[in-house]
Amino acid sequence: MSNNRYDSAIENFHKINAKLIYISMSKYEDDWNSTPHTHQFTEFFYVLKGKGRFFVDGKTFDVKEDDFIVVNPNVEHTEYSLDANPLEYVVLGVEGLCFLFGNEDAQESYDIYNYRAYREEVLFYLKIMLRELQGEEAYNEIVYNNMFEVLLIHMMRYENFNMSVLPPKSSSKEIGIVRRYIDANFKHNITLDDLAKIAHINKFYLVHTFKKSYGISPVNYLIVKRIEESKHLLKTTNNSLSKIAHVVGFSSPSYFSQAFKTATGKTPNEYRKETVKSPN
Repeated sequence: MSNNRYDSAIENFHKINAKLIYISMSKYEDDWNSTPHTHQFTEFFYVLKGKGRFFVDGKTFDVKEDDFIVVNPNVEHTEYSLDANPLEYVVLGVEGLCFLFGNEDAQESYDIYNYRAYREEVLFYLKIMLRELQGEEAYNEIVYNNMFEVLLIHMMRYENFNMSVLPPKSSSKEIGIVRRYIDANFKHNITLDDLAKIAHINKFYLVHTFKKSYGISPVNYLIVKRIEESKHLLKTTNNSLSKIAHVVGFSSPSYFSQAFKTATGKTPNEYRKETVKSPN
């Protein structure tokens, strides 16, 4: 009987202080409006299929299957697809992380690698992260963050780039735009996709950062604004519940009543009776 022992060098590894905030799979189609934009976090793009061009920091270059593009925070970028062979890709947003590309004399804000030789391995990690981030299984946040860390270590093994940690950022300009838009337009039909397009950011990142900044999700903030306006109308008008629901932006009277009771503990009629004084 033989027994081989392999000692771990884990004490030499420093924990990566980064957090995966979203991962999404996209296909470049006719309805996609490619607009240069920036984020206060690092983005990773892995091309699954197709060909296209990538614009980063004033430069444009071709991208193809199995290319992995890393874009540091606050760097303007966007992607363009070739109509005959549209891009399909996975995007990861990561908070608290940036990279050092190039040499001391020519530092770059992005880089591009090709992981064709490691495609199966990369896709394995990406699929698990997609499943865990979109699901509601116990401890899923631990799983997808640790899986991202393993993927990142493999990337660093195969390519020569260094990593540095960023300090936490405060509320971004984009999130402020979203809040002001809700404040001004809450009576209209607004979806999460609408808000993401207005701010030119991924909707998963929007939810994460809005909640981190204001302690509430953008959808719940929208509901709160509508409830506050409905309280005013219940107290100062004789409008029916149906009309008030329509005026403040709820899709139906029943949804209005349900949301109002969830927020206040009372039905709209109960609130009206309690707050409106009967004439003497």
